[in-house]
Amino acid sequence: MSMKHVLFIVTNTHEIGPNKRPTGYFFPEIAHPVEVFEKHGVAVEYCSPLGTAPSDDGFDASDPAQLAYRNSKSIRRLARGRRLSEVDVLDYDAVFVPGGLGPMADLATDREVKQALARAWNGGLVVSAVCHGPCALLGVTLDDGSSLIKGRKVTGFSNREEEGYAQADVPFMLEDALRAEGAQFSSAEPWQAKVVVDGRLMTGQNPASAGPLAEEIVRALRA
Repeated sequence: MSMKHVLFIVTNTHEIGPNKRPTGYFFPEIAHPVEVFEKHGVAVEYCSPLGTAPSDDGFDASDPAQLAYRNSKSIRRLARGRRLSEVDVLDYDAVFVPGGLGPMADLATDREVKQALARAWNGGLVVSAVCHGPCALLGVTLDDGSSLIKGRKVTGFSNREEEGYAQADVPFMLEDALRAEGAQFSSAEPWQAKVVVDGRLMTGQNPASAGPLAEEIVRALRA
């Protein structure tokens, strides 16, 4: 197979909510997928709405994959990722939106993100997101005027997980918002890995799901 390329769309949010909770992307939700993609020879590139260096959250130095990513050239490229407006998603084979609380404050409502995801879907790409990342799928309208997620199977950070984690900090509950837009939402027990594949739409529930989601993306790119 010729080399495949995945575009990560990363949050630029550094703090969130009334208590100004420090946030960004959730570290393992980039580190684990990058480990999988690199193992399978899939190239990773990064962009964000502002094209500025993102903050991270949840780094665990006892996790070898996270430690390797912290010291990698890939994380250096992340700090210099391009602006989404300078990127054409059709130059890639898949788009991937990692979570963390940050996306809930920018990717959830950013118009360029919605347009890029619609263009990716209409162009036949794999569209994927994990944990809070599926908030980027909200409000994505396809060429025929329909919602990308209406009637499609998805997962994401569940209400039960949010209630024990950041309910006071997020502007809305992701599970509720996905359901309200007509998605067929399902989830596993809190913090257990779950990946939902509905054709080219692929979502993971939480940090434990990020690596398994990347494995599903690799399978789809090889098919």
